[in-house]
Amino acid sequence: MVTFIIPTLNSAKVLKSCLESIKFQTQKNKIIIADGGSTDDTLQIAQKYNCQIVKNKLKTGEAGKAIALGHITTSYVAFVDSDNILPTKNWLNQMIISLQKHPKAIGAEPWAFTYRNSAGFIERYSALVGANDPYAFILGNFDRLNYLDHQWTHLKIPQKNFKKYLLLTLNPKKPLPTIGANGTVFKTSFLKKQLKSDYLFDIDLISSSPKTLYFIKTKNSIIHTFCESSISKFIKKQTRRLSDYYQYQSIRQFNWSQQNRLGITKFIFHTVFISPFLALAGFIKKPDPAWFFHPLACWISLFVYTQVTIKHSLKILKPLNRNQWQQ
Repeated sequence: MVTFIIPTLNSAKVLKSCLESIKFQTQKNKIIIADGGSTDDTLQIAQKYNCQIVKNKLKTGEAGKAIALGHITTSYVAFVDSDNILPTKNWLNQMIISLQKHPKAIGAEPWAFTYRNSAGFIERYSALVGANDPYAFILGNFDRLNYLDHQWTHLKIPQKNFKKYLLLTLNPKKPLPTIGANGTVFKTSFLKKQLKSDYLFDIDLISSSPKTLYFIKTKNSIIHTFCESSISKFIKKQTRRLSDYYQYQSIRQFNWSQQNRLGITKFIFHTVFISPFLALAGFIKKPDPAWFFHPLACWISLFVYTQVTIKHSLKILKPLNRNQWQQ
C-alpha cells in the first residue's frame, strides 16, 4: 500500500486528471488531499475519488505535505502535485519495485518529464530542458532528462546504471539536484525521522542527513502540466518560488545560496548572450517551437528574481497572499 499526498489550493482545473491517473494504477494506493482552503470545486472532486481530506491552515504545499505526513500509516509516501498526471497504469509499480530491490534507498523519482506533442508550449519546454525553472537548468542542478545532451543533471552524482533505473549515492554535504517533488516516492520511516518543522521541504530532508544516502531515478517519466501555455502563470509561479524561499529561509536546512556562488553571474551571462543560441540548438536536436520560449523564460526569471531580491534586501517583501491563488 502506498499513500499519495497531494497539496491543493483551488486546484479544480487540474485535479481531476491527476486523480484519474492515480485511480487506474495497478499498485494498491490511497490518497490524502492536504487542502489550503479551496473555494472552488477542489474538495468536491476529491470526495468523488474517495480521498481523505485534511485541512492545511498554513496553505503552502510544503505545509500540506507535513500535515498529511502525520496521517500516514503506509510504508511508502508518493508526493504528487495537483498538476501532475501519471502517464501509465504501472507507473507506481515501477517505483515500488525499484525501491524493494534496494532496501537502503530512501526514495525514487522519474528521471524525465513526459513530452506530449499536444501539450501547451511551456509544458513542452519544461519537458525538453528537464526543468521548470531555467535558472536550475543553467546552474546544472536540474533533476530531469533534457533533450540537448540527454543528461538528467549536470552535477557529478555517483550512480550505478541498471536496466530500468539508476541507483544514486547522495552526499548531503555536496551540491544536490532539485529532487523530491513531482512524483517522488519516499519511505515513510525516512520522512518521519527527518521532519523537524511544520513544513516539509523535500530537499532539506536529504541535505540534513548526517550520512550518505541512496536514491533511485527510475527510467520512466511523469506529466507535469505546469503552466500549459500561460506566460502570466509562469510569472506568478516564478514570483512565488523566490518569495517563498526568502520568507522561509530562516527555517530552511538547505542553503541554496551556497549551492553555486557564481550561479547568478552565470545565469545573467547566459540570459544575455547564450539563451537564443541554446534555443536554436535545442530546436535542431528536436524540432519544436517551444524551445524559443527559453530566452523569454530566462529574461522573465531574471526580472522577477531581481525584483523580489531587491524587495527582500530593502525589507519590503511581503508574504504572498494565497487567498486568491488558483492552480
